[in-house]
This record gives sequence, C-alpha cells and structure tokens, in this order.
Amino acid sequence: QVQLVESGGGLVQAGDSLRVSCAASGGTFGIYTMAWFRQAPGKEREFVAVITWNGGRTFYADSVKGRFTISRENAKNTVYLYMNDLKPEETAVYYCAAGPAALTAQDMTKQKSYIYWGQGTQVTVSS
Repeated sequence: QVQLVESGGGLVQAGDSLRVSCAASGGTFGIYTMAWFRQAPGKEREFVAVITWNGGRTFYADSVKGRFTISRENAKNTVYLYMNDLKPEETAVYYCAAGPAALTAQDMTKQKSYIYWGQGTQVTVSS
C-alpha cells in the first residue's frame, strides 16, 4: 500500500510560479508511473502531467505544455510539479497519483490507470 501526500499548494497571483510536491511512502516508489491531475471547482478532475518510472518520458496536457514541468527524485520518493505563469482558471486541487510502470502513452492520461491517490493540495491563482 502506497501513501501519497501532496504539499506546496497555496495562494499566488496570476503569472506567478509554484512548485507542488508529492511524497510517497509504504512502497517501492521507483516502480510507479507518477502523474498529476487537478480538479477545479464544479469541474471534473483532469490530467495535467505524467512521468515514467525512471523519469525517461514525460507527457503534458496541451493546456500546460511549456509552462509546467514534472520531475521525480526516486531516492527521495518524491515527484514534483513546477508550474510557471499560472492562470486564474488553473485554480484547483492538485492530486498526485501512482500507477503501474507499464502504461501506454494513452493510458497514462486516464484516471482509471492509477492505483494510489493523494488527498490533494489546493492551488489558488488570483487575478
């Protein structure tokens, strides 16, 4: 059983940067595909970014490409999401998730592919 705990959320202004983190415990972190999803008020949870088990590949939602960067430190059991030029519409609860290493590129963007989820961290972007 893997436990995921997100941190680093907060209140920022439009155009600011923020880094959120996700610390894993209770399992072998290095074997999991790790992803970030977000859920804005009144909306469904959506895919943001994903990184493969060894950090060799990353994929991003079109809306965040060029502004967000996902990375991981397996030695620290932690995955990060660096967010630049944040927009008010990106106000959401940001969740990290852990899934199997052997996911196709298409499956990596789907919530149902992930086994473990954190409780989320709130990111609020003011205009």
